[in-house]
Amino acid sequence: MNILDHIVADKRKEVDFRKKLIPISQLEQSVLFERATTSLAQQLRESQTGIIAEHKRRSPSKAVINQNLNVFDVAKGYEHAGVCGMSVLTDGKYFGGSLDDLLTARASCNLPLLRKEFIIDEYQILEAKAYGADVILLIAAILSKEEIKQFSEFAKGLGLDVLLEVHDEAELHKSIMPSLDMLGVNNRNLKTFEVSLETSKALSKWIPDDFVKVSESGISNIEAIKTLQPYGYQGFLIGENFMKTDDAGKSASAFIKTLQK
Repeated sequence: MNILDHIVADKRKEVDFRKKLIPISQLEQSVLFERATTSLAQQLRESQTGIIAEHKRRSPSKAVINQNLNVFDVAKGYEHAGVCGMSVLTDGKYFGGSLDDLLTARASCNLPLLRKEFIIDEYQILEAKAYGADVILLIAAILSKEEIKQFSEFAKGLGLDVLLEVHDEAELHKSIMPSLDMLGVNNRNLKTFEVSLETSKALSKWIPDDFVKVSESGISNIEAIKTLQPYGYQGFLIGENFMKTDDAGKSASAFIKTLQK
């Protein structure tokens, strides 16, 4: 089993438990459930920089990244820096995140928020909406074509944007459908954890222009972005680079200023 298989097995148990804890009717009564969402895809289309900044405490590949930064300050800092959107890890066991992080981020900024999670059930999409997300992530590696269609259409029905993540050509070809807004290419090989921007370059030609192209993982410098922009990428997900500093917002601000020069 690779790390993804372990995460999904644990996630199924977790979702079953959460469903018993908080019924759907309760999620639908959340104050944030009626909130009008902001489209991240639209923001990325109109942006010159396309930065989606992430709040991430740790990861299976890096252990601890930063346990000291609180979500409230990070969200405020990112917004001040002028990022297009913020990604919030809500997985507890492997990434040290929670839905409370999403709630805190929502209370502290007006950025479009992406719930970064391993979604395997419609219930998690309702949670995303109830806790203030604007966007959900679907991972092609853990979902069938039917599930991608079901979940993306369900999310669109709730007014959420959908970012679909792929790692290779086979995943991309099974996934392209009108209910997606953004196609994300993860440059990290999930079996070896090695990162290569060549993945984004190679897959770019297969992604139709109807979708906003997003590159994820391994984007740690301006050169990476400058390299990928000619391939049609308008979104760049950056996590560790900002989170490993003492002030993620300040780090993002300096990065964006340099990028705009």
